[in-house]
Amino acid sequence: MIKGYIFDYGGTIDTAGCHWGMKIWHACEQLGFPITEEQYRKAYVYAERTLGKNPIIQPDFTFRRTLEEKIRLQSEHLQLQGLVAATGFSLANKRAKMVELLYNDVVRTVAESKEVLLKLKESYPLVLVSNFYGNIGVVLQEFGLDGIFQEIIESAVVNVRKPDPRIYQLGVETLQLPAENVVVVGDSYTKDIVPAHSIGCKTVWIKGESWTSDEPEQGVADRVITSLKELNI
Repeated sequence: MIKGYIFDYGGTIDTAGCHWGMKIWHACEQLGFPITEEQYRKAYVYAERTLGKNPIIQPDFTFRRTLEEKIRLQSEHLQLQGLVAATGFSLANKRAKMVELLYNDVVRTVAESKEVLLKLKESYPLVLVSNFYGNIGVVLQEFGLDGIFQEIIESAVVNVRKPDPRIYQLGVETLQLPAENVVVVGDSYTKDIVPAHSIGCKTVWIKGESWTSDEPEQGVADRVITSLKELNI
């Protein structure tokens, strides 16, 4: 019997299952960035590793500011590699357009997710478990999601990161429920579904466009969906 839910944030609530790396790549395509997907992927990995090693994202950063930093770091990597300078492409002008494009899309997606979360909250306690930078509380307020979750378990705060199952164990303990009565909803098979399954939780995989092509059709997920709206069916 389901008695509580744990939700991932990035890629689940804000992009409806689409990996953020692919979300940004499609924006690059739409804005005509003169780079290949392979070149972009290297820039994305560089930016994520840089953010992971350095305290660039501050606790008071909004999501828009966080997104600006991600795009800035990716752009710097592309410039250092000389991948756009030779084409005369104005990277500075496109950066602002990219942030606006991505941010507006997230606003729409989060608004749809909020409807689902509020409906679930009428019947179940909800907890958020996220690999984030220490500013997830500000981000939730920014999108009107504050007050929906009973507790927030954020990797930068608890010093445990997915796919370590201990971060999901913290979520289960917060709910004060047996793991078998808790449903974990996430977009990453390796970082959400596998670790949550390993501690006995039920799992719902919101499967969108992934960063890699080697994920299973279902694997150990108890259920596979393509939209959070399916949770209320």
